[in-house]
Formats: sequence, C-alpha cells, structure tokens
Amino acid sequence: MRNDYDPFRGEFDSLEEFADRVSDVLRCPVTIEDANHRLIAYSAHDDYTDPARTATIISRRVPEKVINSLWKQGAIPALLKSREPVRVPPIEDVGLGSRVAVSIWKNDEVIGFIWVLETNRTLTPEEMEWLKLAAKAAKNKVLQLYMRKNKKEERVQELFWKLLTGHIATEDEIRAHLAAMQMTAAPPFAVVVFRFAADLTNEMERQISYLLQTTQQLPLPLYTTDGRDVILLAAPKTEQPLRELQRFIESFAAKMKERFHIHEVQCGFGGVYGGYRLIEKSYREALAVLALKEKLGDEIKSVYGYAQLGIYQFFDFLLEQKRQGEWTNPALTKLQSYDQKHQSDLVKTFETFFDHNENVQETADVLNVHPNTLTYRLKRIADIAELDLHDMNQKIKLYIDIKLAKYEARG
Repeated sequence: MRNDYDPFRGEFDSLEEFADRVSDVLRCPVTIEDANHRLIAYSAHDDYTDPARTATIISRRVPEKVINSLWKQGAIPALLKSREPVRVPPIEDVGLGSRVAVSIWKNDEVIGFIWVLETNRTLTPEEMEWLKLAAKAAKNKVLQLYMRKNKKEERVQELFWKLLTGHIATEDEIRAHLAAMQMTAAPPFAVVVFRFAADLTNEMERQISYLLQTTQQLPLPLYTTDGRDVILLAAPKTEQPLRELQRFIESFAAKMKERFHIHEVQCGFGGVYGGYRLIEKSYREALAVLALKEKLGDEIKSVYGYAQLGIYQFFDFLLEQKRQGEWTNPALTKLQSYDQKHQSDLVKTFETFFDHNENVQETADVLNVHPNTLTYRLKRIADIAELDLHDMNQKIKLYIDIKLAKYEARG
C-alpha cells in the first residue's frame, strides 16, 4: 500500500453511500453508529449478517443486551479511549459475530463508531489502517448530524423546563409543541430525579447521557440537568409502574457504579400521572422524596417513589400544624420522660415494633433482646403511656408522633 493511498478520499452524498464504500473496500458488512449506539447508516447487499446486526438494523439502535455485553467484554471501554481499531471476538449469548470497530473522534470526544462484521475472513493489517482512514473520513458527516442533534436537544430541554415549571397552560398546547419537534410520547408519565454528590461535570453529563440514551428498559422522552440533578421524564410501559421505575433506578445506579465508578447517587420519583400538565406536580413530588431522604437517611433508603412514602408524605403539613397549635401527644411525652429518667429505650422499642409490622420475633432480633423481654417492655409502654395496644388508632397516632419528632429534630 502506498503511504498516501486513501480509498475514502473524495465526496460522498450521504453516510449510506459512505458505508457502502467502506463495505466494498473491506469486503465486509458495515454499520455506522452515533456515540449512543443509534444506527445512522449501514451497508447494503450483504451476503451474511448476524442476529445482533439484524436486530440493530430493524430497531435502528443496538440492543441493550449487546451493549451490556460489549461493556463487560471490554470493547466499548477500549473504543472510548483509543483511536486504534479494536477487534471484538464473538459473543454467542447475544448473537454477536466477530467484529472490528473503530471510534470516530471530534477532538477529544467520541461522536460515533464504525463496526465491520468479519464474515468468512479476517481484516489484514493493511485493511485495519484503511479502517482508521474511514473513521477520519466519516467525521464531518457524523459531525453534521451531531450538531443538528444538539440544536434539537436545546429546544427539547427548553420545552421540558416549561413543563417542569408549569409554564405551558393546556394539554393541547403541550401536544402542539411535541408535534412540532417530531416527538411522539404518550402518558402515563413520572418525573425521576437523580441527585449526585456534587455538580455535574461535562464528562459526567456525557456518561449520564450515554446511559439514558442506550437504556431500553423504559421510554425516556425528555431529560435535562440542573446543578447536581439529572431530571427525566419516564413513561412506564407495564401495569406495575412503581416496580418498573424502581428496577430502572436500581439498574441505572448499578451501571453508573460499574462503568464510571460513580457511587453516590440518590433518587426520587413523583407520582405517575396521565396528563402532561401534571408533570410539574410529579417533579415537585420527586424533589420532596429527595428532601426527605436527606433528612431521614437510612430510614427510607429503599424508598424512591412519592407514592411509597406513606405517612412521610404528610410530615411537612403535620409539622406546620404542630408548630401553630402547640400539638402534643401525652403518651409520647410520658415515654420520653421515663426513658430520660431511667436510661431506657421504650420509645425506640415501640417504634421498632411498629417498623416490623408488630412482629415480636423480628423486633426482638433487631433489638437484640429475648422475645419475653420485648413482651415485658410492651406491657410497660402500655402502662406508662396509658396506651391501649389493641387500639390501632392510638398506636398509629403514637407511631406518627415518634417519627415526626425525629423528623423535626433533624431540621
């Protein structure tokens, strides 16, 4: 090969034409993807393809199970660091045949990938060099798509902020805005907020965007960032939206930890609603969940959704009523006085008992006492607080006031 030989020199009318040219030169099927593994071009007239490539062409994006496998196998981390072609061995579990891939770079940022499916042949060292030239030649075409996409994303984020802050009045107006941006989305929705330990850097924003763009667990039609928050609109697809949202949140946090070593992520989501105008309400509820998590910590560590907060939904309202009306609970006051005087834990005992659904054995295990000791303590609580342990209303009132006192003490 002459040192100055470039089989991709010249103009191409489209990325499809360019993909065909790469395929002809390398004598292998070719696909070109953006940085989030969405298909933007592929070569025609292939004699052979594998299931992973077929699924990518049909759905116009790489299946999530394939992306996950490529991360675990190390191909994608390598492509995000190197400008050299990366050979990818077969991954039979996801229908992926032998490949060579190369990243398309804009300065220090990957904006796309070229994937070459090695059918019944292996690329020669000379062809690997040609593949590097192909990545350079593709840059301008991919960059044009990249810039158009960024401009659209700016308009979409502006619309999302109007929805989050209630600045669009009617459902019809919202639908008209979505249609103008060629966005098809249908309720129900919930607003999900991920909160990181510090303000997001540009690199973190790219990593988060990558995860959100490549997930196929549930539709995420809109998302934006604000300081250390990532705010997104999620559209659950099943009849169990709370479980679906929780699975997505746990998966997102696990991937941030595994792939990008980001550990401290809190999350809350608001109510699931059927109207666009209720996006603002869902957003406020998601923020309320995060505020409670900051105050209560481990107490609601596994709670993510506003609907799952239970009595905690009412705490700010109850606290305000308590402050205005000098609201007290004599039963709690008596138990607190007894604990202080005798260095006992009757308040904690009652709270733990109720936390564990009044299960004696579970509560005894948590408190590290014998069940008989717990039974004795409960009798003392009933006597000292003048509390009827068979009256659910009295027990719930005491339980709420114990939790409210802890909430108030934490500011």
